[in-house]
Formats: sequence, C-alpha cells, structure tokens
Amino acid sequence: MKVAYLVNHYPKVSHTFIRREILALEKHGVPVQRLAIRGWDDPAPDAQDQAEKARTQYLLQGGGVALAKAFVSEAVRAPGRFLQALRLALRIGLRADRPWPLHLVYLAEACVALRMLREAGATHVHAHFGTNSAEVAMLVEALGGPGYSFTVHGPEEFDKPEFLHLGEKIRRARFVVAITSFCRSQLYRWVDRQHWNKVRVVHCGLEPAFHQVHAAPPTGRRLVCVGRLSEQKGHLLLIEAAALVAAQEPDFELVLAGDGELRGAIEERIRAHRLERHVRITGWISSDQVRQELIDARALVLASFAEGLPVVVMEAMALGRPVVSTGIAGIPELVLPDENGWLVPAGDAPALATAMLACLRTEDSALAAMGQSARQRVLMRHDVDVEAERLADLFQEYVHA
Repeated sequence: MKVAYLVNHYPKVSHTFIRREILALEKHGVPVQRLAIRGWDDPAPDAQDQAEKARTQYLLQGGGVALAKAFVSEAVRAPGRFLQALRLALRIGLRADRPWPLHLVYLAEACVALRMLREAGATHVHAHFGTNSAEVAMLVEALGGPGYSFTVHGPEEFDKPEFLHLGEKIRRARFVVAITSFCRSQLYRWVDRQHWNKVRVVHCGLEPAFHQVHAAPPTGRRLVCVGRLSEQKGHLLLIEAAALVAAQEPDFELVLAGDGELRGAIEERIRAHRLERHVRITGWISSDQVRQELIDARALVLASFAEGLPVVVMEAMALGRPVVSTGIAGIPELVLPDENGWLVPAGDAPALATAMLACLRTEDSALAAMGQSARQRVLMRHDVDVEAERLADLFQEYVHA
C-alpha cells in the first residue's frame, strides 16, 4: 500500500498538522507520496517545512502548458474514462461556489496528478479538506486512478456544502475522516444514513515537541491569540474585549501571533482604542516561535466565529495553558469550563472580556491546576502516533477491501 496525500497548499504555516500526520504515518510504515496544487514558491521559515517542500510534487508548477498537455494526453489514452470524468466536472461546475471553467482546470489537475500517481505506484489518494483538493481526488478516480478518501476540518465545508457538492464527494469516497464528533454530525447531514458508517473520527495529533515539553506553570499578565488574522477568527471583536479588559487591568498584555488580510483593520482598531502598549502583532512565525509564545503566556484566548477544532488549542493545552475561547464547533469537546478553561458565546465582546478578566484574576495555583488538567486531557485525546495508527488502520480496511 502506498498512499498519496493531495493538499491544495503544502507545506503551509497554518497546516502543520498535515505534516505531523504524514510523518507519523510513515513512522507506522505507510509510504506517503506528497502532492500539492500550489506552494512551491512560498517562503518556509520552519526547517521541517523546507524539507517537506523538497519532497512534494506540485500540480501547477509546470504552468498552463503542462495542464493542457496532460488534459489532451489523458483524453487520447482513455477516452471513455475521460468522458465520464468530464461529465462529472461539468455537472459539478453548473452549481458550484466557483465558475464552471475552473472545474475543467481541476480536471486538468487530476490528469497531471494521475500521471504522478502512476509513476509512484500509489494505490490510494487521501485529500485534506472537502474543497477543491477533494474534487481533484474524486476526478482522479473517475479517470481510472486509485480510490480516494478525505479529511474534513470545517468550517469552510459547512458554510457551503451544497456548492462544494460535499454529499457527492462523500458518496464516492472509500471513507471520510472527521476531526471531531461535531464535524462528523455535519457530514451526516449531507448523505443518506447508509453512508454514515464510512465517516470516521480521527483527531488531529500533536507531535513530540509538544508532548515532551514540560513548561513551567502559567503566570504573568500576558494572553496570546494564535491564528490567521482573518474575519472568521474574530480578532476585531477580540480587540473590543481587550479594550474592556485594559480599562480594569492596566498591566494586561495581548499578543496576536500570526498575520493575514485583516492586519490593517486590526491595527486601526488597536490605535482607535489606544491599545498600542497592550497589544502586539508578531506577523508570521515558525512552529518553534509559536510554542515559545504559548509557553510565555498565561493562557490562550480565541474569539473565533467559525472553526473546526483549532490545532493551537491542542498545542496550548499540551503546554499546560488553559484556554479562553468561544464555545463553537469542536472546541467544547476539548475545553471544559471551570476545569481547563473558559467558554463564551461567539460574538459577545463583554462575555469574552469577562472570561479574560477571570483568567487574569485566577490565583496562580488554581490556574496551574487548570493547566495540568488541560495537558492531561489533550494528551489523552490527541496523540499523533495513536491517531496516525487509527488512520493507517482505515487505509488497510478500505484500500484492500
């Protein structure tokens, strides 16, 4: 058995969990071919990402000429299969979130991927996310290539499941991975009961760098928020909450670890609230730097409006840091109020500020106990080797069925 991983963008700073999963699978004896649609010209601040770039084949790296050649070559090689795949791409493109010509591009990408898969002898394709990478995997199978599975994280897949044809992708897949029970429940909504048994929960796992670190108990006045500066992460609301906190706790500090399209708007709100000495934005940082920011913090805080289950929640808890978060999606499966963190309604700045203040005012000894509880819970549920073994078992079960 040789599994090919197909990802839209790899490696990527915000997708280190995919790298961890691949490396853990290989540790369990599952050879993995890396395929990605884009990402070959990205800077890679993390040494492990640099190594992964060198091992990854990129579908778009040859440009439009290579896509066109693969498209024509596959049409000539197996016209019957190609026609079936073309019909599928056109049908999906007629009612989709992107214009139908793009689905012909996905078909061309599938033709390129099919050649790479044959050359490597891959027997199964596993995609991450139920978006375009899963569609390319589905078209690969329609062209006569190996069967596929895919992992769904959310929230994007749950925002527009009909336009992503999520049900079609599930029905055709050999199996589907959901990263939380909440995620699984959302997939159940889009397929008949007869397909539910192929939807399995496999958690994202933590690498030893987080398992093996025994950080000192949380202290200080610093909270850290880790994530892309985007609308769904709720940073603008977090700044409103931070202003309420700073009015009562003048020595409070908030670190926003990350970067993104919303940075300018966030900086404007920081200036409007005169929070320059309270709030710091790091920009993109490596995995090691993220880990250090978490170690230096009293707790992780998230104001997200939409999520799957943020990997940074697992990382913070593994380092013994409680979590202040909105109680959405899969987060309540890990963060337990009054035991290892605080959960608040999404979109409620005063409630978020109240939870942040409670965290800042909790005695250090009580906070340390919460941090230890957080560590125990996440290590029990998100060990990368345990989860990789579950995934390897699914490959064995369905690929050789």
